[in-house]
Amino acid sequence: MQKNSLLNNVKPYLPICISLIILLIITGTYITNELPSHWLPALWFSLLFAILIVVIQLAHAEKNTRSLDNQLNIAKERLGNEIKHRLWAEKTASENKIKSQFIDENFPVMLAYFNTELRCRYHNRIFRRWFGLNSDQIDGRCLKEFSNEEFFSDIQNNIEKILTGKTIHNERVLKSTKGFPYIFTEQYLPHIDNKGRTIGFYTLHTPRAQEKSRVLSKNNKDEDKIKLELKKSIEATANNDIKLQQNNQPLSSKSGITAARIAQAIDGEEFNLYCQKIIPIKPPNSSSLHYEILIRMHEEENNLMPPGSFLPLVDQFQMMPKLDRWIINHIVQWLSIHPEANSVFHLNLARDTLKDLAFPNFIQDQLRKTKVAGSSLCFEIEVSDAKDNMTDTHIFTQKIHELGCLVSLCSFSDNPDSLNIQSKIKVDYLKIDGSIVCNILRDEEDLAKIKTIHQLAQEANIKTIAELVETDDIIAKLQEIGINYAQGFGIAKPHPFNDLET
Repeated sequence: MQKNSLLNNVKPYLPICISLIILLIITGTYITNELPSHWLPALWFSLLFAILIVVIQLAHAEKNTRSLDNQLNIAKERLGNEIKHRLWAEKTASENKIKSQFIDENFPVMLAYFNTELRCRYHNRIFRRWFGLNSDQIDGRCLKEFSNEEFFSDIQNNIEKILTGKTIHNERVLKSTKGFPYIFTEQYLPHIDNKGRTIGFYTLHTPRAQEKSRVLSKNNKDEDKIKLELKKSIEATANNDIKLQQNNQPLSSKSGITAARIAQAIDGEEFNLYCQKIIPIKPPNSSSLHYEILIRMHEEENNLMPPGSFLPLVDQFQMMPKLDRWIINHIVQWLSIHPEANSVFHLNLARDTLKDLAFPNFIQDQLRKTKVAGSSLCFEIEVSDAKDNMTDTHIFTQKIHELGCLVSLCSFSDNPDSLNIQSKIKVDYLKIDGSIVCNILRDEEDLAKIKTIHQLAQEANIKTIAELVETDDIIAKLQEIGINYAQGFGIAKPHPFNDLET
């Protein structure tokens, strides 16, 4: 082995060595004349043959060098492409991680995935906090091991249908760990592989207030059943409120107990305010700091239920105007204490509040007492609410503008309903529907919609706000289009209002 290796190392240099030896012999022969003259042609032939071998070796080495150089260039190009693909994959993974984190931490729906053995393979933050458990207490465990009988029974009753590939829709009342009832829309979505087999299923439990476009059940008996179940649950958990009701109103109205409980929650300040920053992305813009105000109940803060899941009951018993007054009072009081704050607070307005004719007068009284400028308040109205209450919306926006307050039309798209509403009422901001914004980098149709909305807003001298902005690339694209403001999980997470710095 060593001899062969030594021979292979020496072999390329042998023709050169032989050529040098023959050349020395020929030179010595001419000087000394010791060799016969007939040897000289043989020596010259040997020298030429050795030189020829050296030339052939050099040509072969040059060919190998070019081949290796081509292979190196190909490898460099392949490596460059792999680096580009890796960077693209890392960027995509980073974007997907942000989206996944948004779903896990901020999506107000209980989301989980189970295999056919009912073992949990994925769950978001809201799901595990509804049960008051940590991830390791749910991951890989059977549903029956960590859920209560109420939650487990419905899935157990429908599991055969789900595993056959059928999507199940349902609506029922679930109780929080404190026993308070909440209306949920349930969906069980089968996961089918490429062979047509069901290998698992997703569970989505959506608080009813989150489904603004929810279609009511065609079966009135089912709807009545839900309401009856809700009333029974409320009665069972409201015993401590009966005495309070006795002192304030007759016992004859069962719904009064629930309304009293909600009123007690509002008066007892069982809610916390949060705010999410809205940043300007198109200079020049106002120097004011913009925030959207969000509300959560203490039970939500204690991770006992999904954000916003208390609102269905507030809305059902028409207590939203009272809750909106509570929010306005807190915001205006904060502004009066911090007169140096150059802030605009965007406040979501409920459907029933739009119809409350006394609400604008309440705002006027609050602003007059505290001497707070109306331009510090921007009231956000959903397109769907404005569509259903055009007359009330028109009256409200007119009165609000007289007070110097601002108006934003939310969930705005380029559909006829949005365009019709925008043409009939005066607004200061159009908040573009987040389902359009989050797709503009990969959907040309959604990108065209954003451009159309921006052009419409420019012509009407209205500023635009893009919501659900998740990445820097989306911000850059929105800036390129000319959108004024951006809001989303990728910009700033909601934080307690009390932590707001002036």
